[in-house]
Amino acid sequence: MNYREALDYLERRTRFEGTRHGAAPPAMPTAGAVDGLDLDGITDLMRVLGDPHMAYRTIHITGTNGKGSTARFASALVKATGLSVGTYTSPDLERVNERIVWDGNIISNDDFGRIIGLIADVEDLLTTNPGRFEILTAAAFVWFAEMGVEVAVVEVGLLGRFDATNVVSSDVAVITNIGKDHTDGAPHWEEAVAKEKSGIIKSESHVILGSDFGPLREIVEAEQPGVEIWEFGKDFDVEENTVAVGGRVATIRTKFSFFEDLYIPFHGPHQAQNLATAIAAVEAFFDRGLERELVDEAVATVELPGRFEVMPGSPMVILDGAHNPHGAAAAQETLTTEFARLGSWILVVGFLVGKDAVEMLEALGAEDFDAVIICQPTWSRAQDAHEVAAQARTLGIEAEVVPDPTEAFLRAKAVAAEDDLIFVAGSLYVVGEIRPTARSVETD
Repeated sequence: MNYREALDYLERRTRFEGTRHGAAPPAMPTAGAVDGLDLDGITDLMRVLGDPHMAYRTIHITGTNGKGSTARFASALVKATGLSVGTYTSPDLERVNERIVWDGNIISNDDFGRIIGLIADVEDLLTTNPGRFEILTAAAFVWFAEMGVEVAVVEVGLLGRFDATNVVSSDVAVITNIGKDHTDGAPHWEEAVAKEKSGIIKSESHVILGSDFGPLREIVEAEQPGVEIWEFGKDFDVEENTVAVGGRVATIRTKFSFFEDLYIPFHGPHQAQNLATAIAAVEAFFDRGLERELVDEAVATVELPGRFEVMPGSPMVILDGAHNPHGAAAAQETLTTEFARLGSWILVVGFLVGKDAVEMLEALGAEDFDAVIICQPTWSRAQDAHEVAAQARTLGIEAEVVPDPTEAFLRAKAVAAEDDLIFVAGSLYVVGEIRPTARSVETD
């Protein structure tokens, strides 16, 4: 199977993430409604493929925000020790290959097509009908085994307990934080989310909690009595965290180490916490401290596309996939505290269904922008741009509607002066559609 055939094959599978230009998928599962979800499909698929996920050790990462950044930091740290590392993340921004990485190298089109073809060839041996994410997860695990990966860093797609990635038996299980995404908002939703995310923890896992969310530790201990737990703010912490040119300077303390004045080439105070969580996870994996030189080397190699990504050139363009109120508020704080307002600020924004548009616009500080352009990601779960504009008017914001994300970005570019700033946010899918154009425009 070639690359195009592999993509066509995947698009015919059930897609809980949504579809481009297609019918809406089944409702997204929530923390309070996981009935009918199971691991049967991925378990069946792993069985017929020879259980490739058993060929290496695993660091498994879940959380509402920061899990993608934490996964990339952790992978870089493991690679810097000299071990071969596979990284599986989601979603992709520009092409699906981005999800599957070995030692910093994205899977090639040829390998991707070949492995998806291998999975298609064993379908007759299955007793289940795996969906798109299950197939992608299986493809990652097969490729990692082929490449001789020694450690896999695996990011959960949704929640944890019934996510396809949860077929692994993690050496280290990480929960970055607890937030309201993918929940029904019913009473005690925090505990429900925490319980679902703690479902990735196995009896042999060393647990890293990347936030001090109150009941999380108690829930983990109830789910898996006797596991070793390191908690942010207690067993590891960020003791200093200040703005620097092009990023942050932070002092991080762990069980084994003390890293003073670490330079982190990314904006936002939350990235220091993500890095601290990743360092704790990797030190737990090795059961020893990491050398300062190794940490500096690793951090310098990390790329975080679409995570408060500053594009080169002028006017300044910043892409941030903030897709929930907590992430949006963090983006707004980063923007207002780390960037001088030299000219006008223009917001290009679009949301998926399930997001409260008013809450998101308030968290982003949309009323403080000089202009707001609302778009609509080319996705079945996209919120209608005109409906979002109507919600914006309740906040006193008269937004311009340009439904196509790329056209919305080009509209912002057309009206922006050299000292202005264009901020793209609201969804990784919006960022993913705009990013190729933003990159090509800036390099012209």
